[in-house]
Amino acid sequence: MRMRTKHWAAPELNACPYFYRKPEQYLGRWHSLFARRQPVYLELGCGKGLFLAGAAPRNPQINYLGIDLKDAVLGPARRNIEQAFREAGRPVDNVILTALNIEQIQNAMGPQDQVSRIYIHFCNPWPRKKHKKRRLTHPRQLVHYRQLLVPGGELHFKTDDDELYEDTKEYLESCGFEILTQTKDLYADPPADNIQTEHEKMFLQQGIRIKALTARMLSDPDCEPQPS
Repeated sequence: MRMRTKHWAAPELNACPYFYRKPEQYLGRWHSLFARRQPVYLELGCGKGLFLAGAAPRNPQINYLGIDLKDAVLGPARRNIEQAFREAGRPVDNVILTALNIEQIQNAMGPQDQVSRIYIHFCNPWPRKKHKKRRLTHPRQLVHYRQLLVPGGELHFKTDDDELYEDTKEYLESCGFEILTQTKDLYADPPADNIQTEHEKMFLQQGIRIKALTARMLSDPDCEPQPS
């Protein structure tokens, strides 16, 4: 789907106190950018921010870092987050947004920036064999996420794509993650704390089942860094 240009997005983001344009400059310093030192949850591919808007106002004891690439989605994310905090009667004090190609996350975040949880919601399934290394759950990426997660940290994943779901389970198990929960139909018995994303709502309206899992990082990984 072609993304419509939003000319207002860049000026609004540049004026936003919790948006950071050049994330590579903050390598090793992300925790210090939040108002409070507390656990950080990282969303990779935050899109228009519906997850962050749902989670951050109700969990002030957690800091949230949302990453996506384009202003055309980060601009709406900022607006959605602002609206959610206004409705909660709180200032935005536990969210940071930044623009980054997630495939290059190792250039902007390292072991000093460890997070307690990583969320990946409805990432591109890259179905063609030659493109699968670009998946956000591919072992090439998981080795970087291992550097970012605290010991015992978790990865939470949702997708509409059956093949990506099954492959992701294999990727995780091969890279030292223990799968804690898994479902091929999240809404058969939805968890009370589930927060719908933009894509989740769209797929539900189309009658597509939502696949989801959570995994915990174990201490002794078997996977090695993958070549580019």
